[in-house]
Amino acid sequence: MTPSAEPLSTAASSTAPANGAGVPRHVGIIMDGNRRWAQARGLPRALGHKAGAEAVRRAVTAAAESGVEWLTIFAFSSENWRRPAEEVRDLTGLMRLYLRNEVGSFVRDGIRLRVMGDRERFGPDIVSSIADAESRTARGTRLNLTVALSYGSRAEIAAATRAIARKAAMGEVDPAAIDEEMVARHLFTAQMPDPDLIIRTSGEQRLSNFLLWQSAYAEFVFMDVLWPDFDAAHFAEALGIFQGRERRYGVSAG
Repeated sequence: MTPSAEPLSTAASSTAPANGAGVPRHVGIIMDGNRRWAQARGLPRALGHKAGAEAVRRAVTAAAESGVEWLTIFAFSSENWRRPAEEVRDLTGLMRLYLRNEVGSFVRDGIRLRVMGDRERFGPDIVSSIADAESRTARGTRLNLTVALSYGSRAEIAAATRAIARKAAMGEVDPAAIDEEMVARHLFTAQMPDPDLIIRTSGEQRLSNFLLWQSAYAEFVFMDVLWPDFDAAHFAEALGIFQGRERRYGVSAG
């Protein structure tokens, strides 16, 4: 990602459907394949992650120009802390660079940035940079970009359950009144619509602890492309597949 990137076009791009119909309101992306991309080229893993960060910019641009309102990207899972210390340092260093270089373009292009997950694990400097980025981009209305950092969906659901249990113990909540809507209000995504489309790259076909609750009725598109090679054409392809699906939400078509 470079600070000199051109502003997003306000005109419809080639990634947008011709009639503007059927565009998913919320797209989630599991970005996979940075390490394999680097390995295939004989490059250090750090360069794979750097190339992956450049693909994030392309995805953000494609989402905004396609009329998608919400984009959530899985950048660093709670399980990623188990990776080699050198790789974790590379990833956190890239986060610092990303936050420093991208905020200005987000403000310019009307992109609101939010971060969900256990941000405190990244240290005071990154926590401060995240807070600053969220504050500076808070007025963005063109695209809501959520970055999942140190995030795991099971931990999120467990945290929501604990919060509801505390309220029940204090008499603030009747256990008989606990329903799906109440649980959803206690998730990190409480102010967000559920994802309509989940994209995963690199040919893997699993959720890997990403938005488990929220993706109950999402459509899934699994793509063989490694994340650093993901571009606007791949995003458009995923939208096209989504638009060809019939979404019934458990209701029979016949």
